[in-house]
Amino acid sequence: MTPDLLKTSQWKKWEKTGINKRAGVLFPLFSVRSKKSSGIGDFEDLKLLIDFCAGTGNSILQLLPLNEMGSNFCPYDAISSFAIEPSYISVSVDNISEKIESWTDFAIKEKKIKRLKTDFESGTWDTNSEFQKFIEENSYWIYDFALYKTLKDFFKNKPWYQWEKEYVEKDPHTLNQFRKIHAKEMFFYMWVQWQSYKQLRKAKKYAEEKGVLIMGDMPVLVSGDSADVWTWRNYFKTQYAAGAPPDMYSQKGQRWGMPPNNWEIIGKDNYRYLKERLRYAENFYDIIRIDHVVGLFRLWSIPFMEPVENAGLKGFFDPGDETLWEEHGRKTLNIMLENTDMLFCAEDLGVIPPFCPKVLEEMGIPGTDVFRWKKHWETTGGFLKPEEYRAIGISTLSTHDTTDWNSWWENEAEKDEKEKIWKEFKMAGKPKDKSDKKLLGAALKYNFSANSIFSIQSIFDLLELSDILKKTSLKCRINTPGTISNKNWTIVVPVYVEDLLKNPVCEEIKGLIKASNRLNTQVEWYLK
Repeated sequence: MTPDLLKTSQWKKWEKTGINKRAGVLFPLFSVRSKKSSGIGDFEDLKLLIDFCAGTGNSILQLLPLNEMGSNFCPYDAISSFAIEPSYISVSVDNISEKIESWTDFAIKEKKIKRLKTDFESGTWDTNSEFQKFIEENSYWIYDFALYKTLKDFFKNKPWYQWEKEYVEKDPHTLNQFRKIHAKEMFFYMWVQWQSYKQLRKAKKYAEEKGVLIMGDMPVLVSGDSADVWTWRNYFKTQYAAGAPPDMYSQKGQRWGMPPNNWEIIGKDNYRYLKERLRYAENFYDIIRIDHVVGLFRLWSIPFMEPVENAGLKGFFDPGDETLWEEHGRKTLNIMLENTDMLFCAEDLGVIPPFCPKVLEEMGIPGTDVFRWKKHWETTGGFLKPEEYRAIGISTLSTHDTTDWNSWWENEAEKDEKEKIWKEFKMAGKPKDKSDKKLLGAALKYNFSANSIFSIQSIFDLLELSDILKKTSLKCRINTPGTISNKNWTIVVPVYVEDLLKNPVCEEIKGLIKASNRLNTQVEWYLK
C-alpha cells in the first residue's frame, strides 16, 4: 500500500523540502581533495562538492558526521554532539604535500590548530560582537565544551575519568579557579567553533543557491570520553557500553564502547539535550540522517567491566521490557520531529524488529534499503524489483559500512545471487567473476529506478564507472565495522575535485539520473 504523506508527522517538513524523487551522493568530506585544501577536505571544498552535485543531477549531498573526533578519528565516536571537527576549517598550513595521498592523515589537525592559534592571537576576537552573540546563542554547550578541551590539554589528553578527582567530580571551586587562570585558552576553543560555524553556514547558503540539499548525520551515541558525558554525566549510563548482539554477520556481536543514553533522566529535563542538538544542527543541514535509529527503540547494552574480547556476547536490550520498545522509539522520534524543521531520514539496517520500519513509515521518515540485502528472504530468495522498494525510503548499492558494489560482487556475492542478478538485469551469457562498467551501470540503473523517493549512491560506486579509481590500488571501503584500523575513515578520492568536475563520468552519472526520472521530479503517489 502506498503511504499517504499528508497524514504523517513529517508532512510539513516534506512540504518545505519538496515531495520530489531525488538522487544524491554520499561523499565524505575527509575523502575530498581540492587544489586549495590542505591535507583534508575542508568547508570551502564543500562548495565544489555542491557544484559536482548540481552538475550531475544530484540534489542531495550526504555527509558523514562532522562533529569533533577523538584520537581514533571515528566520526561516530565524537567528543561532542555539538562541536565541529576543526580539521575541516579552511585555513592554509605549511609543508603540505602537493600529491594526493591514498589516505587521509589526521595529523593535519595539529597543524591547523597551530595556525588557528596564530590567527586568534593576532585578531580582535574579544571585542567582536558577532563572536559574543555566537557564544550567547550556544551557551548551553559551548562553555563546558571549551572547559573540557582546555582540561584535556592540561591533563595531556588523558580521558576525563583519569583526571584528578576534583576535575572528574566537577568540584565547583576547583573549576572556577581553573576558568579564571585559563580563560584565554577556553576562548580560543570557542573561537575555533565560531570559525567552523561561519564556514559551514556559508557552504549551506551556497547549496541553497544551487538547489542542493545537505544531509547531515546524527549518531545516537557519543564517546565515553566526551564533553557531553563529562558535562551531563547523569544523561548517560556509564556503567554500560553500547553495541550489537550476535547475528549472522558477527558471531560475537559488536561492542562499540559508547555509553547508552539515559532517556529517563534526559526526559526529566524536558529533553533539552536532544532539542539543543537539533537546534544547532539545523544551522547546517536540510536533512538529518539518524544513525542506528533502532537504538532509539532499544539498545544492546554490555556491562562496561565485561572483557572486551567478548564483544557483544553478554549484553541485554535496554529497555528490558520489549513491550515498551515501540512506544519508547515512537515517543523519542516524535519529540525530535516536533523540535526541528529538518527532514529526517534513518538508517534501519541490521536485525530490525518489525515495529521499527512500521513507525518510520507512519511518521514519513525514509529508511535505508541496500540492494544486496533487499530480498524475498522467506520465499524465492530473489532480489526486490525496483517497484517493490518502499516508497518512503532511500535506495542504495552500498553504505559507508559496506564494501563497494564491485568488491561485493567479486568477493562476497554467492553464486546463486550472481545468477539471479544477472537474469534480473537481463545480461547476456553467464555471470562474470568480476564486475565491470557494464554490470555496475546496470546495477546503478536498477537502483536509481527503485520506487523509493530518494536514491543515494556512494561516490566510490559512481566513480567506478570511470577509470579514476584505477589510479590507485586502494579498496573502496570507507569503514569496516567492529575494527580499529588506519584504513577506516581515511579513504581519499584520488583526483582533485576541480578535475572531477570536468571528467566525462559526470555526464554519465547525470544521464543515469535523468533516465530514472530523478532530476528533482515531483511525485504524485502522496496525493491520495
